[in-house]
Amino acid sequence: MIIKKVNALEILDSRGNPTVEVDLTLEDGTQARAMVPSGASTGEREATELRDGDKSRFDGKGVLKAVENVNSTIANEIAGKSFESQRELDYFLINLDGTANKSKLGANAVLAVSMAYARAMSAVSRMPLYVYLGGVNSHILPVPCMNVINGGKHADNTVDFQEFMVAPHHATSFAEAIRMGIEVFHSLKSVLKSKGLSTGVGDEGGFAPDLKSNEEAVEMILNAIVKAGYKPGDEVGICLDPAASEMWEDGKYKFFKSTQKTVSSDEMIKLWENWTKQYPILLLEDGLAENDWEGWKNLTSSLGNKIELVGDDIFCTNKNIVAKGIEEKVANSVLIKLNQIGTVTETLETIELAYRNNYNCFVSHRSGETVDSFIADLTVAVNAGHLKTGSGCRSERIEKFNQLMRIEKQLGSAGRFAGLKAFKNQ
Repeated sequence: MIIKKVNALEILDSRGNPTVEVDLTLEDGTQARAMVPSGASTGEREATELRDGDKSRFDGKGVLKAVENVNSTIANEIAGKSFESQRELDYFLINLDGTANKSKLGANAVLAVSMAYARAMSAVSRMPLYVYLGGVNSHILPVPCMNVINGGKHADNTVDFQEFMVAPHHATSFAEAIRMGIEVFHSLKSVLKSKGLSTGVGDEGGFAPDLKSNEEAVEMILNAIVKAGYKPGDEVGICLDPAASEMWEDGKYKFFKSTQKTVSSDEMIKLWENWTKQYPILLLEDGLAENDWEGWKNLTSSLGNKIELVGDDIFCTNKNIVAKGIEEKVANSVLIKLNQIGTVTETLETIELAYRNNYNCFVSHRSGETVDSFIADLTVAVNAGHLKTGSGCRSERIEKFNQLMRIEKQLGSAGRFAGLKAFKNQ
């Protein structure tokens, strides 16, 4: 199928910052649209998100250069051409950029075209996007790991750790799991209000109160789970993303919002050991910093056979870095973010590598999101079993949950809810 036209536009993400949208049209008139998200807490080795740097527009965050790269360079090269596969199109774009991190065209430009092409080809092939991406065995509905308390870079409060999530795993369906998670979310709002705490939300829809300690965030959530009528651990577990790279300073970890104390890598590992004994934690993402490679080895040795340890900043959805992590026994799961690597194909390659080596994959949104629900289909496509895409509010997050409920209905009896088995070592 020949690509007839590609057109990009500068739009806004959920934080009010510019991002790239692409409309792609095939010769038979099939049209598809894709929007690219943007992260606040980003890994050093992520593919380049091309920004204009013009302080007179959006404080330098404009993406007109990336838009122009789509409308000129990319459009001129792919309009009028056909590609045999998603892989052929994506590697054509990779070679067109010609840099290791997509800094010439911008990963935001390349990814928007890659995603739009995938959506267009799924439409013209008359198959759901999750089937186009994953094949006929795509059938697992994920446990939604819902970010109910925000801290770190995602909120202006006193909480150091970035994400405190609830995982309603003891459900018979995705729709039921969402109901459970939403009930806990509203229960938590009630708990916070009863204590005179703020119920304003952060970038990803979780509450962002000022708390006395990071531990208090977990205690509040456990209280909310019980108040909602569920059993902590047995029915609803806890997942954490402290985003420890943001705390890394001169080879140590600084609790920059609460106590201002500084601890070593070994002390951080001890903290996580204590927390996993004390709380029903299923998953720990970025428990240490991306440049604390030795610490990660020690953390994996300590907790890698007990809970799921997810590498985000340390891996950046990059198969070459993941391969090193596998070889050196770092983590046991990979966070999957399309815009960290920049094409659909490279994302799928990283997932394939992880699965071949008995690593889990945890699909994720970004803090600057759009209403594009691509990652919902991606999660089912690769049978990932769990994803994080926000909390119980904000339409750009809820749209992913809504798409997963549509997919569950479409799959019918062929679909299966992942449940507790989605998490490593459970």
